[in-house]
Amino acid sequence: MLRGFTAITSARRFQPRIAGAVIAARANGVPLDDRWGAHVATADSAAVSQVIFTDPEVAAIGLTTREAERAWRQAKVVDYDIGGVAGAVQYAEGYRGKARMLVDLDCGTVAGVTFVGPGVGELLHSATIAVTSEVPVERLWHAVPALPTISEVWLRQPETYRG
Repeated sequence: MLRGFTAITSARRFQPRIAGAVIAARANGVPLDDRWGAHVATADSAAVSQVIFTDPEVAAIGLTTREAERAWRQAKVVDYDIGGVAGAVQYAEGYRGKARMLVDLDCGTVAGVTFVGPGVGELLHSATIAVTSEVPVERLWHAVPALPTISEVWLRQPETYRG
């Protein structure tokens, strides 16, 4: 963060719009205290999405395990081998990748997701929706992805969470 702003181009381009909306809302007496409302920058701290274009790619959104521990949040880490989903072979023979979902145990929602593997940047927006919408893990069970794709990880992680 730079001077209180997230120094990521994709996030920075929305900050002037948010600032303008806040000024207009205050002038019109509109409440500004909704955590995910149109007039707040919660995404600057709670939902910064990022892709690191390395080999393999790294894609992440939300809290890390360490950040959850610092915030005194009880969390469960759910790790899954992306190479274990049937769709991985469609992407590449011998696909190797990992997925980590961090579940906030106080409310049962997805608090963070990290993917490592070829092409995982394409999974990031679905993770961003899960984190910013505070989707309960039990509801993810009903969001069946197209098969066979790497997106099957969204079925396998809730399965793993359930035990």
